[in-house]
Amino acid sequence: MDAKNKRNVSFRGSEDFLDIEIKEPITHAAGYLGVREALKHTFKEMGVLRSMRTLLSMNQKNGFDCPSCAWPDPEHPAPGVEYCENGAKALGDEATTSHIGVDFFKKYSVEELSQLTDFQLNKFGRLTEPMVLKPGNVHYQPISWQETFDLIADELKKLNNPDEAIFYTSGRSSNEAAFLYGMFARALGTNNLPDCSNMCHESSGVALGETLGIGKGSTTLEDLYEAEVILIAGQNPGTNHPRMLSALEKCKQNGGKVISINPLEESGLVNFKNPQHVKGWIGGGEDMADIHLPVNINQDIPLVKLILKKLLALEQEYKNVFDHDFIKKYTDGYDALISDLATYSSKALLNKTGVSEAKIDETVALLANKSKIIVCWAMGLTQHKNGVENIREYVNLLLLKGAIGKPNSGTCPVRGHSNVQGDRSVGIQHFVDKEMNDRIKKHLGFAPPDHEGVDVVGAMKAMHEGNAKIFMCLGGNFLMAASDTEYTAKGIQNCDLTVQVSTKLNRTHLITGKTALILPTIGRSEKDMKNGKPRHFTVENSMGRVKKSKGILKPASETIMSEPEIIANIAHAYFGENHPMQWKSLGEDYELIRTQIDQVAKGFSNTKERSEGAGYYLPNNVRNLDFSMLPNGKAQITINKLPVHDLAKDEYMLMTIRSHDQFNTTIYGLDDRYRGVYNARRIVFMNTDDMKAVGLKKLDIVDITSTYDNLVRIAHNFKVVPYNIPSGNLASYFPETNVLVPYNHFAERSKTPISKSIKVRLVKK
Repeated sequence: MDAKNKRNVSFRGSEDFLDIEIKEPITHAAGYLGVREALKHTFKEMGVLRSMRTLLSMNQKNGFDCPSCAWPDPEHPAPGVEYCENGAKALGDEATTSHIGVDFFKKYSVEELSQLTDFQLNKFGRLTEPMVLKPGNVHYQPISWQETFDLIADELKKLNNPDEAIFYTSGRSSNEAAFLYGMFARALGTNNLPDCSNMCHESSGVALGETLGIGKGSTTLEDLYEAEVILIAGQNPGTNHPRMLSALEKCKQNGGKVISINPLEESGLVNFKNPQHVKGWIGGGEDMADIHLPVNINQDIPLVKLILKKLLALEQEYKNVFDHDFIKKYTDGYDALISDLATYSSKALLNKTGVSEAKIDETVALLANKSKIIVCWAMGLTQHKNGVENIREYVNLLLLKGAIGKPNSGTCPVRGHSNVQGDRSVGIQHFVDKEMNDRIKKHLGFAPPDHEGVDVVGAMKAMHEGNAKIFMCLGGNFLMAASDTEYTAKGIQNCDLTVQVSTKLNRTHLITGKTALILPTIGRSEKDMKNGKPRHFTVENSMGRVKKSKGILKPASETIMSEPEIIANIAHAYFGENHPMQWKSLGEDYELIRTQIDQVAKGFSNTKERSEGAGYYLPNNVRNLDFSMLPNGKAQITINKLPVHDLAKDEYMLMTIRSHDQFNTTIYGLDDRYRGVYNARRIVFMNTDDMKAVGLKKLDIVDITSTYDNLVRIAHNFKVVPYNIPSGNLASYFPETNVLVPYNHFAERSKTPISKSIKVRLVKK
């Protein structure tokens, strides 16, 4: 876009302050307050009767899968109440009766909309018809579906090569949509298939693939119920995966112990008041974490190394602390690890952790005589330069304890969006899988490209350098989800065409290419009808189970279209009838898509029948103790170096976090009641001693800056909030602080951004 026609838009939104209120953090999760807030939100967005009817169908066997997180449903869901506060908020957000269309976009220019906050943008409601933003214009205008498909096809045909197109996927899409999307990109000739996994759990996939042979967890939901010890590292289930608390509650009631490892002591791991039980309404709830280890940001490796050293000392004195039969039969690398541990000073490791030795000794004593151990984790482990190594170190602990491939034991990466794992399983990946390519040739009749595509970091770079002309997003809010917001915004604006398949307005609709399209689609809770007949999707949960999902609500508009149908129509407009895949038919009949998924995607079979009810588990080699695909046919015990940050005297380590009123980049409200923050998001949590040392007071205003590669990045106007966080550590909400994360600093091998360990300074205003 030349300077004359460049739209004067902002990627920041409003940075004005609201009337912030700070209270003491709440010491329990859910309970009456959780129920009240869930119903308050859904009633406001959907109406009372519509809310209750829909909530009763969410996460039920014949209902629809929650549009929020990927936590699995029990074998026998609680009738009508198998949802949490944030799931209810996600439903209300998706199924809101507020709608926007032609009149809205005629009234508001993209410039005006870009000045609003992400919270304000989201509150406008559901998108109801396809819209186009033409070169030089500042208002979106209506466009017919057929014109949309022809426009995209024409732009694709102008490309010098298929790799000038990038196809991003969020974790909200279904297996059917993701599969069709991935096959279209490959049929076009590119593996440019970045997805939200690249920004969150890619480190998990790489680490687990290297050590255990599969990039997924090994536990089932039922395994948690009778585990002896569950370690929850770098994860906040009370806000991000609230239904997990029910599983932890069962574990506790069966005599299990919970260890929380996180710089912040989160409310959900202090006490849980289960609203499904009387005790959750009028009683004291269930105390959760038996031990909380407030580790310094990104110092998990020294913590686990110290635990292993202390366990080794007990093993040498008492024996039977490590499972040597398991180690000998199933693992490789034990002797090398023991030799490596000897090179570290226990005192030096302890100093790095910031945790008291008494707490660590308590943890060691608990782990010493237990074998049913599960490690759960999320972004607190993955989003660091050494994110892959963080996870490998925890895997070492499990392998030495023989806590892999056995009931009530193993790895439990807790995925974020509801079908992010399913997207990857059906082929959304930028790397080449030769075996899958062979199946595509055999069953789909075309030869997919055999060269690697771009991941999220590669996509940002390609757009920024002008090497990408078309950028399409299947769901998500790419601009705000990705790191280095200003860099990403400039890259997107370099494109000739940007396409967003969305349910609601977000900032990526405002920072666009020369031409931009918004394609409205149905939500998870809505009926998908074709020729008077209902259709359904399938999804895969965080633990590898594939199940049916069928919405019950009337769609927000008669002019919106399902994701598979949108993709199929784009493909048909591009290929016409001259392609082995019958795109139009696939977009109309999802059973045809499922048949092809069974043929091409690893582990899927007879999905039509097996996805009914509770669904079916995809194969998992770890559960069968099959490590034949790894060196020497054994699970790999690994050597992992300590993280190196080299903080300057005036620098702090900042981690980005979610508030209790958001899911990923979607902002439901402005309160974070668990942490005691109300009506504000531009805040930074800080240790009180650190505040005194630099003369900062409660609610002082600061800019947060980071300096990487001699480039200063600034997040403007944040209020300082004193909090119980280790000295030298800070925490603040994303996506507001994503601007501080450099695009070219990421986890080794996974390229996951360093969003949980950013070196920053505070500049008082």
